[in-house]
Amino acid sequence: MTDRRTPRKRLGDFGEDHAAHLLAGRGHVILARGWRCAAGEIDLVTLDGEELVFVEVRTRRGESHGTPEESIAGRKAARLLRLGELFLQAHPEHERRIWRVDLVAIVIDRAGRLLRVTHHVNAVGE
Repeated sequence: MTDRRTPRKRLGDFGEDHAAHLLAGRGHVILARGWRCAAGEIDLVTLDGEELVFVEVRTRRGESHGTPEESIAGRKAARLLRLGELFLQAHPEHERRIWRVDLVAIVIDRAGRLLRVTHHVNAVGE
């Protein structure tokens, strides 16, 4: 079977798979992957104990064009907070939970080997 995903999509899927595995290993319960609404997508939704976590995964091939962390600022940060609010509206069973937005930053080399994986807790504040 031929993989019809674009290189960018394959890179993103690789990062999300790795992030989900990392977080599950740290005790997170994965509630959703690729949750979508009209305003956008949340890569991962997890429970870290009783806290609801919206996880943005940023995967880069090298850092010559900037780090994954540098891509989360301004409008992107505001959009992630808005997506969290929209998730809570769509899932009222979680509306009383404390929540946060984390970032998993992944850097790989051209051969696809992991160079760096960093989990930033509460990466996007209000």
